Amino acid sequence: MSFFISQAWAADAPAQPDPIMSFLPLILIFVVFYFLLIRPQQKRAKEHKAMVQGLKKGDWVVTNGGLLGKVTDLGENFAKLQVSDGVEVKVQRAAVAALMPKDAVKEL
Repeated sequence: MSFFISQAWAADAPAQPDPIMSFLPLILIFVVFYFLLIRPQQKRAKEHKAMVQGLKKGDWVVTNGGLLGKVTDLGENFAKLQVSDGVEVKVQRAAVAALMPKDAVKEL
């Protein structure tokens, strides 16, 4: 019967890859994400928190919505901004996006 059907000889079993080497691409991707995305975002958040905590009366600020105003009153969570003569707006302190240099803004 072996005349019609060739015999199959068992080949050597393929070597199992090293488990560490199989996880190496995943580890490298995580390292790249950490240094390109996670770490810079944490640094920016830390700088923003320090800026918001350091607000004081008389500072000129820009909110996330683009509102420019002078800080007139500070609470624990809110700040009052004077945006024009006689016009004050209450905003969350976390909504303050940036401090403006005092010489860059004309007085109201």
